[in-house]
Amino acid sequence: MNKQSEINTSIKNGTEVKKLKIAILFGGNSPEYGVSLKSAYSVIAHIDEAKYEPILIGINKKGEWFYFFGEPEKIISDEWNNPADCTRAIISPSRETQGIVIFEKGGNVRSVKIDVAMPVLHGKNGEDGTVQGLLELAGIPIVGCNTLASALCMDKDKAHKVAEQAGVKIPRSFTIADYTDAKDCVEKVMQLGFPLFIKPVKAGSSFGITRLVSEKNNFNPVDFLGAVELALNYDDEVIVEENIDGFEVGCAVLGSGANVIVGEVDEIELAGGFFNYTEKYTLETSKIHVPARISEEKSKEVKETAKTIYKALGCSGFARVDMFLTQAGEIVFNEVNTIPGFTSHSRYPNMLKAAGMTFEQVIDTLIESAIKA
Repeated sequence: MNKQSEINTSIKNGTEVKKLKIAILFGGNSPEYGVSLKSAYSVIAHIDEAKYEPILIGINKKGEWFYFFGEPEKIISDEWNNPADCTRAIISPSRETQGIVIFEKGGNVRSVKIDVAMPVLHGKNGEDGTVQGLLELAGIPIVGCNTLASALCMDKDKAHKVAEQAGVKIPRSFTIADYTDAKDCVEKVMQLGFPLFIKPVKAGSSFGITRLVSEKNNFNPVDFLGAVELALNYDDEVIVEENIDGFEVGCAVLGSGANVIVGEVDEIELAGGFFNYTEKYTLETSKIHVPARISEEKSKEVKETAKTIYKALGCSGFARVDMFLTQAGEIVFNEVNTIPGFTSHSRYPNMLKAAGMTFEQVIDTLIESAIKA
C-alpha cells in the first residue's frame, strides 16, 4: 500500500490504518521566531489526528533542535523549551534514516522515520531554502516550496528580476552591498523619488524596513544611512525601492503545476504609513478586506498574475503572492511569502476560506500535495 492509499483508506475489519508521521518544525533562529510559534500552534490544533501523527520539532532562538513532546499550549506561550518537555534531536541527512534522530535522556539514541515534513518557520533559516535543502537531502517530502524556489522568493531583488522576465511589472529599485556603498547612492536615490523604501533583501514580517519621506525632495543622507544601517542588521544586502502609489493586494496559491487553487484576493487598507510588523500582527489602524474591494474583472487579473509569478519562481505546495494595485489599475509585484503566517486568523487561510476551504482542508490538501510530489 502506498502512502496515498494509507491516507484514503478507512478503518476496515477492526484494524486501524497506519497514521502518517508529520514532522512539524517550529521556532527557528530568526527574528520571526515568535510568529512561527503562533503559526505552528494553529497547524497542530487543526491537523487531522485520525490521519496524521504530528512529530513536533522545535528550534530555539540559538538554533538548537529538540524533539518536543509536551502540551502544544506551551508552544504558543513559548514555554516549550524545557528539560521536562523536550530532548535533543536532529534531522538525519541520511536517506536510510529518512527522519529524525532523537537523543533521549539516559544516553539512548533512536530514530523515527518521517513521512512528510512541514516547516512552519518564517524568514531566515527556515523560509530561505536552508531547511528545505536539509529535508531534500534526507529524502523527506516537504510541505511547501523546494530549496531553489524558497531561496529565490526570499531574495526580493532576484525574485523581482525573474518576475519581470515573465512579463510582470515590478518597482524600480537598486541594491546596496554594504554601508560604505550606500554613501555613493545619492543620485540613484533622487532618481527614485520620495517616499521610498529601504529593505533587507532577504527578510520577512517587515523587519528592518524603513519608509523614507522627504519634504520637497530634500534628500537627507543621515536619515538614509540610518535606514540602510537598520536593514543591514537583518541581512547583508539592502534593496532601495520606489514607492508604488496604490494599495496592496494578496493572493493565496495552493498546489503545483497546472493544478493550483487560488483563494479570494484580499486587500490591505492602511490609515497611513505602511504595513509594518505591528500592523501585520495587531491591525491597530489597518484593515484587511476579503474579498478585495475591486471589480470581478480586476480580481481575475490579479489571480492570473499571482499564478504567473508563482510559476515563474518555481513555487509548489503553497505561497502567498503580494502585489500592489495602482490607482490606474496596474498590477505591480511586491513579494512572495513561501511560508506565510498560518494562524486561523492569518491572511493566507482566510483567502482560501473565502473560496470555500476550511483551515483543516487546507492543511490536509497541503500534506497530500507533498506526498504526491
